[in-house]
Amino acid sequence: MQTFEPRPRVVVGVDGSPSSYAALRWAVRYAQLVGGVVEAVYAWDTPSDIGWTGPAIDPEFDLEQARERFAEELRAVFTDERPAGMREHLAEGDPSEVLVRASQGAEVLVVGSRGRGGFARAMLGSVSQRCAQHAACPVVVVRQDQDAAH
Repeated sequence: MQTFEPRPRVVVGVDGSPSSYAALRWAVRYAQLVGGVVEAVYAWDTPSDIGWTGPAIDPEFDLEQARERFAEELRAVFTDERPAGMREHLAEGDPSEVLVRASQGAEVLVVGSRGRGGFARAMLGSVSQRCAQHAACPVVVVRQDQDAAH
């Protein structure tokens, strides 16, 4: 009797930064080598979730903006077509927490070395550092491509 082995999951954080684009390309290449599937994860926060107050925000509007940004970022990396079988996950919450949760059962978690976080996030520690410390699987931190052609 033949047993079914699930395909390895390669989880990658996408935030629109050049290093996250490099991480996504790395994750796709790695998944191809190991016969795995790529799960691209985009995390977004509403302003009320990150602790500052302002005008009332429509959560549906925020979700739609996040969907549009995620789609734009995937188009920026894969100008022709997305890799077959790539899964896309949009999640509300702190990026490091979302990625650590997504790392459960994954072969590897791939993140860029520098994201789009502002000064407040830098004081709390980078997403890549928190993922490296708390992920449930090995973490690969990818630096920005020096040459976009590679």
